[in-house]
Amino acid sequence: MNQTVSYYDVHAEEYCAATAEADMSFCRDKFMARLPAGAHILDAGCGSGRDSKVFMDNGFAVTAMDASGKMCAEAEKLLRQNVLQLSFEDMNFQNEFDGIWACASLLHVAKNEMNSVLQNLRNALKSKGVLYASFKYGAEERVAQGRLFNDYNENLLIALLKNNGFTVCHVFITEDVRAMRQGEKWVNAIARRE
Repeated sequence: MNQTVSYYDVHAEEYCAATAEADMSFCRDKFMARLPAGAHILDAGCGSGRDSKVFMDNGFAVTAMDASGKMCAEAEKLLRQNVLQLSFEDMNFQNEFDGIWACASLLHVAKNEMNSVLQNLRNALKSKGVLYASFKYGAEERVAQGRLFNDYNENLLIALLKNNGFTVCHVFITEDVRAMRQGEKWVNAIARRE
């Protein structure tokens, strides 16, 4: 994970510029539809803050976090609020959030750490709280361009979530919305803490 965080520290501005306009409305709308008005959302691995900003504009309270200090600084420019520099492994929230948005962030967690990270996320959610998570489509753990990637398909992701105490509400496949990544597939899940 340290190698991945270092990558984002070095490439924060470039990454934010490349992803700031990515249209995630299809996934965001599915997630927001399951939340009560004014819900408190944790944007876990917020990157540029793009999605946090949309949630805030829709009347939600948002706590944004990222493991990269440089990414936090970029997100703070957009959000005009503090962004927590925090890794998934170091999270210690308890029953705090109505929803957790983990868009293209959990994919950097090593397979052998995923169960404990999902328990941290589950603990952070209130009862009936909703988790959104997305991963590149596949089944391997790999390092590419200095970053760890952990890929999942539908069956692997459903099993992972169920084994960690989540009820799976919806799993769906999308294509990467960035122009230079056409044809790349993502698996997305919306799950609920019981």
